[in-house]
Parts: sequence; structure tokens; C-alpha cells
Amino acid sequence: MSSWKSLLLRIGDKSPEYGTSSDFKDHIETCFGAIRRELDHYGDEILPFLLQCVEQLPHKTPLYGTLIGLMNLENEDFVKKVVEKTHKSFQDALNSGHCHKIRILLRFLTALMSSKVLLSTSLVVVFETLLSSAATTVDDEKGNPAWQARADFYITCILSCFPWGGAELVEQVPEELERVMVGVEAYLSIRRQTLDTGLSFFEEDGEVEKTLNEKDFLEDLWGRIQMLATGGWKVDSVPRPHLLFEAQLVAGKSHEFGAIKCPEQPNPPPTLSGVTYGKQKYDAELNYPQRIRRLNIFPSSKFEDVQPIDRFVVEEYLLDVLLFFNGCRKECASFMVGLPVPFRYEYLMAETIFSQLLLLPQPPFKPIYYTLVIIDLCKALPGAFPAVVAGAVRALFEKIADLDMECRIRLILWFSHHLSNFQFIWPWEEWAYVLELPKWAPQRVFVKEVLDREVRLSYWDKVKQSIENAPGLEELLPPKGGPSFKFSAEDDGEKSEQHALSAELYNMVKGRAPARELISWLDESVIPKHGLDVSLVVVVQTLLDIGSKSFTHLITVLERYGQVISRICHDQDKQVLLISEVGSYWKNNTQMTAIAIDRMMGYRLISNLSIVKWIFSPENLQQYHTSDRPWEILRNVLCKTYNRISDLRKEISSLKKDVVAAEEAVARTQEELGAAESKLSLVDGEPVLGENPVRLKRLKSYAGRAKEQEISIRDSLEAKEALLARALEENEILFLSLYKSFSSILTERLPASAQTLQDLKSTNPADTNAMDVEEPSAMEMDNVESRPEKSHLNGRTEHAYTVCENEQWCLTTLGYVKAFSRQYASEIWPHIEKLDAEVLLSEDSHPLFRKAVYSGLRRSLDLI
Repeated sequence: MSSWKSLLLRIGDKSPEYGTSSDFKDHIETCFGAIRRELDHYGDEILPFLLQCVEQLPHKTPLYGTLIGLMNLENEDFVKKVVEKTHKSFQDALNSGHCHKIRILLRFLTALMSSKVLLSTSLVVVFETLLSSAATTVDDEKGNPAWQARADFYITCILSCFPWGGAELVEQVPEELERVMVGVEAYLSIRRQTLDTGLSFFEEDGEVEKTLNEKDFLEDLWGRIQMLATGGWKVDSVPRPHLLFEAQLVAGKSHEFGAIKCPEQPNPPPTLSGVTYGKQKYDAELNYPQRIRRLNIFPSSKFEDVQPIDRFVVEEYLLDVLLFFNGCRKECASFMVGLPVPFRYEYLMAETIFSQLLLLPQPPFKPIYYTLVIIDLCKALPGAFPAVVAGAVRALFEKIADLDMECRIRLILWFSHHLSNFQFIWPWEEWAYVLELPKWAPQRVFVKEVLDREVRLSYWDKVKQSIENAPGLEELLPPKGGPSFKFSAEDDGEKSEQHALSAELYNMVKGRAPARELISWLDESVIPKHGLDVSLVVVVQTLLDIGSKSFTHLITVLERYGQVISRICHDQDKQVLLISEVGSYWKNNTQMTAIAIDRMMGYRLISNLSIVKWIFSPENLQQYHTSDRPWEILRNVLCKTYNRISDLRKEISSLKKDVVAAEEAVARTQEELGAAESKLSLVDGEPVLGENPVRLKRLKSYAGRAKEQEISIRDSLEAKEALLARALEENEILFLSLYKSFSSILTERLPASAQTLQDLKSTNPADTNAMDVEEPSAMEMDNVESRPEKSHLNGRTEHAYTVCENEQWCLTTLGYVKAFSRQYASEIWPHIEKLDAEVLLSEDSHPLFRKAVYSGLRRSLDLI
């Protein structure tokens, strides 16, 4: 890398490029000197690289702003190109809705203003343009309030610039700044508050008063900016290197930025209803994702030294680094620990990372990225960060009962993976008290699931060794046993005819008999005598046993003998029986159950509807609140179905581009052929219409092949579109079946009087005990026997978990209803009218079920 590139890239860092100096002034002067020397030779390279650094290292924006300010003193033309290029990029970002680029370039413009490169009035005009667009959008008469997400984003961008340039604006254009502040306040008075419960980390259903008084992210940011203005616009976390060169920068020419134009919001639907408004609102929030809530893990005492505005700035730094270094985990960790702030921020760093890991509806990047960053931060700050992470885990564990179900699963997956990178070391004795809690208590379930995931990442004995300080927790480890084969030759019991059939099938498979031979054997010798159900059990159990040695063995068996399974599982009921046998064979291994079902679905041996039907069978219903086993399989089914549709859409999009290219190729070859045919040439001294016959023949061949290619691509496109149409129809049937099943089981178990989640949580245990006198159910018996008033363990007193079993079952199931609705909202919204008519708005639908679905879809109940 060229020296000037290294200097631009590493400005502000402790790096060899700048020797031992960490002073911003030295860095800026050194970099400016190198750029000035190379500008004449590499000007065309320096400009795009500089702007790339600005966009991808936004925590260094003030440094780049000051550097450009110094360059403005000696080369106004170059800086004018910087401003023009920035203007084009900013306008393009507005037109395309590139949120990160808009936010970062607006911050860069603020830094340019502070360095006297940009006129203050030009920046104010940009602010007012965004403000005007936002105000128009939320106006009921002139705009489209469904697109408030974009309006809120514009206002957030304006406010987020003030920590970087508020002091300069109030000094240079105080009246204009006041006008912008008044405009923001007016906007906040007419917008709708966005406390979206569907995206809340914690269930706060019962805290109505708290929710009403709580500020959303934009209102909270406005409060911080007001405090900043009252405090004289002083921000400790934003470096102001331009002040070091103030005497020089004032001599530079300030440039005009030029007008910008915000894109028009989509027109409101012709007939406004809850459905049409909800669809547009969802589309807007997809394009302009919002930060609605903060994840508050630690007590406020951990942030006493951090001012509210500094907390916002550091969060911005951390989020920017996570965004732009998502492919370079070690660089990401390095930049995160070296932010230009004068105070410690480990707790804030942990909260920010966890807020992204647990972000709803989905994190910006795959969870594994955040896992690796946390691991690298623990290694980079061994004396501080591991203890902070452990504190975060303990705090979240205490609140686990109220944590959103999707967040809970992500936390389980992260924690088990994190521990696997640190020899599974954890003070499990602190959590040994969960053994005294009922089996459905969320804390106990959390520990059980973490241990199960650890076993998947290691092996049973290793995990057992890691909990030796709390040996009682061995009770929560998954079973150590392997497969449960019904026809094992090692069984001491009496051998049945089915054992003999299994042995015969085993020998045929080991002898590499083809699938058609097995099918003939079943049709002629087994099914007529023993029936289809017995034949299915024997075949499935035996083939699973043959494929049980490894994942590869399973794949080989399914590929080779999938036709045999298809022969005996030709309808949904038989497929449900097949899945049940898979669950029975792998009852001691949740992971292999999920893998086997997933592979069978991949080979089209079972349908997604069959799996959903099995999930809601009695054998699984009893596990909903105590195990992730049925939920993991359901998540896999929905994910695989969604991925099929996504892949088809990508293929169709690619084919459409290929069709356009093929049409252009046909037009081009036809044009060349027509031009050749229209030429006059001499043949035997006589004028003849047409060019050289050999060339004409070649051109005709080209034109024919181009046309054939176009027809072939169009046929492929039609085939894919037909597949997509069929997949979307199946998807509609799947979600209808899923929500009808959820509605049915929840209506049976939800108390008719329960209108809020708090009603479920507040069930009086004494009432349950009173009911237990009269023939208690299995659920209630377990509840009475398992729930102590208090448990004294390891010198500490722990209160029992007081939610009864049926209520916890309902809470868990409702939590998953909301999670699935939120995750697949884009696939559910197109079918919402049918879902409303057949499920959600039916008389049998329980209000809490309806509320869970609407909350996941971020749909207001008020607009129904």
C-alpha cells in the first residue's frame, strides 16, 4: 500500500505509520504533508480513497474534515471536487434510501462546516430540506403517515450531527440553528410515538403506565440534544482537531454545497384501512430500519461518568465500527477498544454489542459475527471485558423470564458457543438453585438448553466435567445414550416378527440391493401381511439405524433408498407417522432429530405441512414450555420454506436481467443481418442485393442462435415463475395451517378472563392448590410437587418461580407466535386478509393470541 494511503487509513491510530506519536495535530500535519506532495501525481486516486475512508471510518470524521480544511488552503479546486463528489453521493444515497450513507455523509458535511470548508448556511439548508420532507410525510392531508419511518430517520440524522458541529453552528448561525431546533420540536409534536412492543427486548405487557411515559429513541435523542444545548454544546467524546488549526482554517474559502432533493413518499392507498396502512408501514420500516429501544442491561451506576450525549456518541462509534468491519473481526475489535474518548466504556461496549446480537426483528449481521467480536474483545482486554460480559450474562439471566423468546434462543446459542471457546468455564454453582425450581421455570430451561448446546459443540463427558462444582446440574444434561432402535438384535426381550423383518431388510441394504428390489419386497411380502403402518415403522427404524453412524451415512441412505420411504409415505398421515418414528429413534438426541427431519424435507420425503402437523401432536405439546426441541424443528421448517422462496426470487431476478441482455443481443444481430442484406454487391459484373454469401450465412447463424438463446431463457423464466407461484400458494396454506393450529391449542388452554400477559403471570398459586384437591391434572400435580416456597442453596435464598405450569405453557407459546410472526412478516403480510378472515378475527380467536400475532407484525390493534 502507498505511504499516503497508509497515512490516510491510520490517521488517529497508534500505528507504525505515525511512529510513537498519538497526538492528533502531529497526525494531521504528517498526513497533510504526504497528501500535498502526492496530489499532483495521484489526485485522481486520492479523491475516491479519501471519500472511501470518510464513509467507512466515520469515527475519524473530524480528523478527515480538518485534513480537507488544510488542503482547502492550498488547493481549492481539489476541495471543490471533494464537495461536489460528496453532494452527488449524498443525493444518490437519498434517492436509493441508503440509510448508513446518508447518516455518515451528513456527519461529514458537519465536519467540513466546522473546518470552514462548507458554508454554515449550506448545511442549515440541507437540514431544513430534510426537515421539510419529514414534516410533509407525517401530515395526514399532504403526506403519507405510513412512511413515518423515513421521516423519523431524517430527523435522527439531523440531530445526530449536533454533537459534531452544534458548537460551531451556534457560534456562526445561531438564528438558523434555533429555527432548525424549533422545526424539530414541531415535528415531534405531530408524529406518532413508536414504542413498538413487537421489537421490545423484554415483555412489558403489564407495565402500561411505564410504556405510556417511556420515550422512544428519537424522543430520547431530542432530550439529549436539548441537554447538550443547555450545557453549551460541550461533548467530551467528539474530538475537535479543527480548533488546533483554527487560525489557519479561517483563511480558507468556504464552498456552497448546492441544493438537494428528497424523494417523494409513495402515495397513500386509495382506500385506507388497517391492512393497507399496515402493509405500507411495514415496507417503510424495512427500508428505513429504526433504533426504537435501548437494551439496558447494567444499572445506571455503571455509567455515572458518562454524559447522556456522550453515551449516544460512543454508541454511534461502536455501531459504525461493527458495520464497516463486519468482515474483519480482529480489526473490528482493535478499533472498538481504541475509540477517541477520554473515559472508560467497557460496560457501554458490552451493552451495544448485546443490543445488536439480540436486535429484533433480526441482527444486522449473523450472530456468529458478534460471538467472534466478543471473544476477540475478551482477549484484547483480558483484565476488564470478560468480567463485564459475565456481568451482562448474569443480568440477562435474572430477567430471562421476561426476555423475548427469539432473544432467549439467540442468547442460549451465543452463550454456549462463547463458553466453548473458553474451556466451558463458568461458575455454575451460582445457578445450581435452578434445580429447586419447577421444570418449566425459564431460568431452569435456559440452563438446560445451554448445556444441551454445549454437548453438541463438544461431548457429554467434557460438559459434565465443566459442571463439577455443581454436580446436581447433571440432571439437566441431555441423555448420554445413543439411538433408540426398536428392533435391536442386542435386546434381551422376546423377538417379534418385526425384528425378523428388520433383520431381513438390514441384510438387503448391506447387500446393496437397489431401491426397486426393496419396493418389490415390501409390496409382495410385507405390506399385504403386516399392513402399511407396521411396514413403515420397520423400514424407517431400520434405515435410520443403518444411517446412524454419521451425517454422511444418513445422507447416503436417504439418497439411495428415498424412493422406498416415498412408496410407504404417500400421504400426510403416513408422513406424520414417519416423523414420529424419527423422533422416537433419536429421542435422546435433539440435534440428530432436527437434522434427519431437515434432510427428509430437503429430499421431498416429507412436506412442511406434515412437520407442522407433527409439531402440534400431543407428544410435542407437553414439551413446549420445557424444551426447545419442537421449536427448533419448527424454526428449521419455516426457514427452509422461506429460503426456497427467496432462492426462486433471486433466480427470477437474475433471469429477467438475462432476458434483457438476450433481447439486446437479438436486436444487435438482426440489425447487423439487415444491414448486410441491404447492401449492393457485384456478382459476375451484375449488381446483386446482399453482401458476401459466406458472411450472410454466418450472420444468419448468429441471429438464429441469439433468438434460440432468448427463447431458452424465457422458457426458464416462465418455469421459475410457475415454481414461485406454486411455492407462494403452498406458503399461504402453510401459514394458515400454522396459525389455525396455534389458535386452536391456545384457545383450549388460555383462561377466558386473561386479557394481558400480566393476567397470566399473576395467577394465584393458592387457587391452583385449591383446584388440585379435585383430581389434579398431570400438569398441576407437577406444579405442586416441584415448586417450593423458597430454596436455601449455597448460602443464598432464592424465591420460587410462581407462575403455574399451564400459564407458563401459554406464555411460552404466545412468545413463539410473536417471534414467528415477526421473523416472517414479509411472507405473512401478502396473506393477511385471508388470515384475518379465517383465523385472527374469528370468534374463537383468543385476544392474547391475536395480540401476539399483531405485535409480531408490528400491526396496530387500533386500526383493525
